[in-house]
Amino acid sequence: MLVDSTKLGAPAALSEAEKMRRERLRIGNVQGIADFDWAPDSQSILVPLSGDLYFASVTGTTRRLTNTAETEMEANVSSRGRYVSFVRDRNLHVLDLASGKERAVTSDGGGTVTWGTAEFVAQEEMGRYRGTWWAPDDSRIAVQRTDDAPLQIVTRTAIGAGGASSFDQRYPVAGTANAEVQLWLVGPDGSNPVKADIAVGPESYLSRVDWAPDASALYVQRQDRLQTRLDMLRVDPRTGASQLVFSEQAKPRSWVNLSDAFRPLNDGSLIWWSERDGHGHLYRWRGGTWTQLTTGPWEVAELLAVDERQHRLYFSGNRETPLERQIYSLDYDNPTQVTRLTEQGWWNAAVMDRTGQRMIVTRSNPDQPPQTYLADNSGKRLLWVERNELSARHPYASYLNSHRPTRFGTIKAADGSELYWEMITPPLVPGRKYPVFFQHYGGPTAQQVRRAWMGALPQYLVDRGWIFFQIDNRGSANRGKAFEDQIWRRLGGVEVEDQIAGAKWLQSQKFVDPRRIATYGWSYGGFMTLKMLEAAPGLFAAGVSGAPVTSWRLYDTHATERYLGDPRADTGPYLKTDPINHVSAISDPLLLIHGMSDDNVALEHSTSLMAKLQESKIPFDVMLYPGMTHRITGEGPQVHLWRTIEEFLDENVRQKDAATKARRWRSRTQESSRR
Repeated sequence: MLVDSTKLGAPAALSEAEKMRRERLRIGNVQGIADFDWAPDSQSILVPLSGDLYFASVTGTTRRLTNTAETEMEANVSSRGRYVSFVRDRNLHVLDLASGKERAVTSDGGGTVTWGTAEFVAQEEMGRYRGTWWAPDDSRIAVQRTDDAPLQIVTRTAIGAGGASSFDQRYPVAGTANAEVQLWLVGPDGSNPVKADIAVGPESYLSRVDWAPDASALYVQRQDRLQTRLDMLRVDPRTGASQLVFSEQAKPRSWVNLSDAFRPLNDGSLIWWSERDGHGHLYRWRGGTWTQLTTGPWEVAELLAVDERQHRLYFSGNRETPLERQIYSLDYDNPTQVTRLTEQGWWNAAVMDRTGQRMIVTRSNPDQPPQTYLADNSGKRLLWVERNELSARHPYASYLNSHRPTRFGTIKAADGSELYWEMITPPLVPGRKYPVFFQHYGGPTAQQVRRAWMGALPQYLVDRGWIFFQIDNRGSANRGKAFEDQIWRRLGGVEVEDQIAGAKWLQSQKFVDPRRIATYGWSYGGFMTLKMLEAAPGLFAAGVSGAPVTSWRLYDTHATERYLGDPRADTGPYLKTDPINHVSAISDPLLLIHGMSDDNVALEHSTSLMAKLQESKIPFDVMLYPGMTHRITGEGPQVHLWRTIEEFLDENVRQKDAATKARRWRSRTQESSRR
């Protein structure tokens, strides 16, 4: 153990900004050490804890860097390890590790202005969590300045067990102004501040920032508001002047996806990821000339490392099957052969050292919880970090006798696309028909059906007599741009069609009770539950909708406008998509669930839906969780959540008279509507 959080002092209350940052990172429930940053010499780590910063050596000594009432956020060790930067009171501070002296390198932070952090939509939707970037030689810092003044003020009420708190939160609601974002370059002592001329304004986004390896330039990715164009800019760190290197342009009825698979090389060339041929592949840009490095009907997921001495790239992708993710390498000077480095039959993820000599691989499959091992750059396993063997002492060991295998298959969508499904069944008794727990997500940028460990919950449901089933619809990730683009301007369209096709396929299986298919989804999946019940009354015996988006006009600019466009120009896609506009079609039993402090999909989504259902005389069940955000956390609340779902589905789906109850529910609903 390098740092024991329990020995460094009592836990302190975090600032509201830090709580929100952790929520964006989905680590809001993590206690103690939630993050750390290695020094470049690998001999020390920077540890934020309870709002202060500590510097811990691998020898076991720990040095406290800050001791203030304020929370230090966004802490980073500089590229050469001379400094630590962090944000305090909305300004960027730099601490010299040799002298222990610190200074504020920006001064006008406060009110609506913050230095050194990414704005809300960058964190929540772009996958960019940083607002500070150190030059490779420690000579300069690129730092984001954010002014939230243009944002609409939304009153967010967090309702907890002990009362309610209201926050006037500046939030970029679809169709309204975004934050004003600038990029500055400054010395570690605050000297020579220069504003980068990147022309990021109300109708564009600062998407990515990367330094050239020799610190001679800053590469900045700029995205237009509708995300149909992505520009690569090269910025002079001394003057802030920029020039356009190249652009990615979306095809009609599409958008440009962002990626972290970018690497500037020492020879001045750039490794780049693009979907320009219809699939996500790696390219090399050199002096204005493009060379495609990977090709075919599959997707590169991540660029892991570049070994410039051996001219090799290391990356992950799904060349063999969309159900698996493997690690590969290739020679970028002679990209004729892609070499797979991991075993088939697994879903793999990896991190590598920057020069591509060693990798830590984490893998799983439906029958093996995640394992982690250290490997060399040929993929040879050198040692286990965590073998996670299902031995007699493993927490899952007592359940192995009832663990059931996962089946995979495909059905055809209306356009001929293959849709992958997975299913777990109890031991099937001939002649018996079983209820189905039909789980779905359905949203873009996600893939649910994988040869990966899903956790114990699906097996628990199967143990209780359910068939567990899910299917990936058109619009989901890792299947190519044409597969994804079908949701452009029509969220809840082909996704719903494909999920309904999956349900109808289930009804045709001789071991499925066609009257007892329950559907469940959370977040975008909650939105899909509502859309599915509206589109196909009577198909599902009941639906569970957790934290659903009910009106996309309440959601943020970057995610919403990518798919539905700017509502200032056209509200049509919103009117057609929003479930709240079509609730009169719901006639099946519905359980609505929401956290009462959700700052991602605000509680207003569900309360607005409740009011609409009540106005339409449509019965429904509801469960609200005080103090919970977009995820229900903690052992007690999680068990309560699933007990609630179980009891609702037992009553409306599993019990012998559930079909009769469902018919009565629909009959009451229709009668109320007539009245």
